[in-house]
Amino acid sequence: MKTGVSKKIGSEYLYGPSRRRTIYHAWSPDSKWVAYTLSTKANIQTVYAYSIEQDKSFAITDGLSEVTEPIFDESGKYLYFLGSTNAGPVKEWFAQSNQDMRSTSSIYLAVLRSNLPNPLAKESDEEKGITKDEKPKEQPKTTEPSPIDFDGLNNRILAIPLPAGNYSNLQPGTAGQFYYIQSPEDDNFTPGAPERSVLHQYDLTKRKDDAFIPSVSDYLVSADKKKILYRSNIAFSIVAVTPKPQPGAGKINVDDIEVRIDPRAEWTQIFNEAWRINRDYFYAPNMHGVNWAAMKEKYAQFLPHLATRGDLNRVIQWMCSELSVGHHRGGGGDTLYQAKTVPGGLLGADYSVENGRYRFKKVYGGLNWNPDLRSPLTEPGVNVKAGEYLIAVRGQDLRPPANVYQLFENTAGKIIEITVGPNPAGSGARTVQVVPIANEGALRNRNWVEGNLKKVDQATGGRVAYVYVPNTAGAGHDYFKRYFFPQAYKDAIIVDERFNGGGAYADYYIDLLRRPLGAYWAMRYGADLKTPAASIQGPKVMIIDETAGSGGDLLPWMWRKFTMGKLVGKRTWGGLVGILGFPVLMDGGSFTAPNFAIWTPDEGWVVENIGVPPDIEVEQTPADVINGHDPQLEKAIQVVMDELKKNPPSQPKRPAYPVKGK
Repeated sequence: MKTGVSKKIGSEYLYGPSRRRTIYHAWSPDSKWVAYTLSTKANIQTVYAYSIEQDKSFAITDGLSEVTEPIFDESGKYLYFLGSTNAGPVKEWFAQSNQDMRSTSSIYLAVLRSNLPNPLAKESDEEKGITKDEKPKEQPKTTEPSPIDFDGLNNRILAIPLPAGNYSNLQPGTAGQFYYIQSPEDDNFTPGAPERSVLHQYDLTKRKDDAFIPSVSDYLVSADKKKILYRSNIAFSIVAVTPKPQPGAGKINVDDIEVRIDPRAEWTQIFNEAWRINRDYFYAPNMHGVNWAAMKEKYAQFLPHLATRGDLNRVIQWMCSELSVGHHRGGGGDTLYQAKTVPGGLLGADYSVENGRYRFKKVYGGLNWNPDLRSPLTEPGVNVKAGEYLIAVRGQDLRPPANVYQLFENTAGKIIEITVGPNPAGSGARTVQVVPIANEGALRNRNWVEGNLKKVDQATGGRVAYVYVPNTAGAGHDYFKRYFFPQAYKDAIIVDERFNGGGAYADYYIDLLRRPLGAYWAMRYGADLKTPAASIQGPKVMIIDETAGSGGDLLPWMWRKFTMGKLVGKRTWGGLVGILGFPVLMDGGSFTAPNFAIWTPDEGWVVENIGVPPDIEVEQTPADVINGHDPQLEKAIQVVMDELKKNPPSQPKRPAYPVKGK
């Protein structure tokens, strides 16, 4: 601060998603050391200590464990940090294969000076003699020097006696105390549900861990260590450290805070900021040959004429479109008027108009034990079947041309009564209670997927597996597990990635589908076990289309690169300059600057604005689909069956049992 000069003491080898903090740092109490983390080439974090006096960094850990969030004890005697030996796969953040992997960490303490005793040494159980109670003389509070003895430091790293868990946000308290957050090890968070993480206080002297404050999302210890500001979901509170805070105490009323804004002044700043974000984050410093300064001047001419925040987004989008790259988008920000939306209500059905009534043409089955796949008409006590008529909704007679959906306005999630019957006259009708859903997408998707599976099964005599992957992220990972493993005994496979929304590097699919045969294992009873069991060595075909993009481009590109099999369908979207996160605009809006571009040593830049073309192009028209056909799937079935005829799978026979007796 005295010189006004900043100095770089380290930088990351790899850039990563900005939503993941990678460099953590903490000052020693005497301000002579900075403890910080840097990742290795393997993306494993290591702790270093930088000496202000020596202008030199020293490694604290060896880079073979993931170590992060270093903090100094207020006494300057110890350095606390989180350490994990199972974080390696999880740190490979672009790999889809780690979707369901979780890492745990433990809390460690490094004794910084060689002449200090072990603060966690086993204590004697002998009773101490009675001593005279004398009050120590108060000494003026001074900051003691915090030297670090690096020789033998690795032997002075100790584990805090706590089980491994999902720990984060280490912060120092008074000397011999630190705080941390413990979160559930699952990530099944329900939006709007109470915060499940707990703030703990650990006292080194007492060797006691205390669940200090429940339901803490984030927190900050004051500089004098006497108070804590914490957030629970969207509520903020400030509490004193002693006595132990009571739940709900110290809540800050932020609901009445109002800020006057000048939208037009903000829009100019936001426009300039979006331009700067692209200048500084776009993957290609040459801005694809575009004169970026000139683009700013060109589109700034529209700023005086903007009427809404939406107009601003449109102008920024026009400017960014000059770079001719996908994943370039933005939105959000302050909207001065939010229109209230009124939900509808859906029954999970298709209708036809017959005999002056609406008739249930198809009722979509679901999995009523799964809230995301609940089918209102198939629940116990409802049992509406295709072919029945919808006579009335909430007691109101329903006939065309009245819109069948208008009577379900604002009914999603609510109990209503509908009247259904076997004939349009209403005789024999019954009234049932039903709870409509807000969205039928999951029901219809499941119906489409399982309908395709049945088509493939029937057309191939059960020899070919069908697996649909909606993206290369969590949902795709779940779908693949759900549908691939039960069909892994089949001779061939069709992978359908149409409408694929992308996500990560699809190594999970490719690695499993490339598994070669290892061996068979004979047992006294039953069939021989093939290893790997979940593997298909026969023909493989992938269906692609123009709506699949991003990771949906990368998956078929990998399919072709690794010679997995034929691609059938239409050329994919063509967007493989991805996005890794950017600064938020001043009103909470955002704009991307694609900064993650694919290239190969032999081909250079690939896929972006090109897509992945099929080996066999098949058009899918609305007329085909309406008439119950899927030309792309039908072609994939033909191709895979032709390949099975050319290369029928071998049926190995168990060898004769060995004779080893003499």
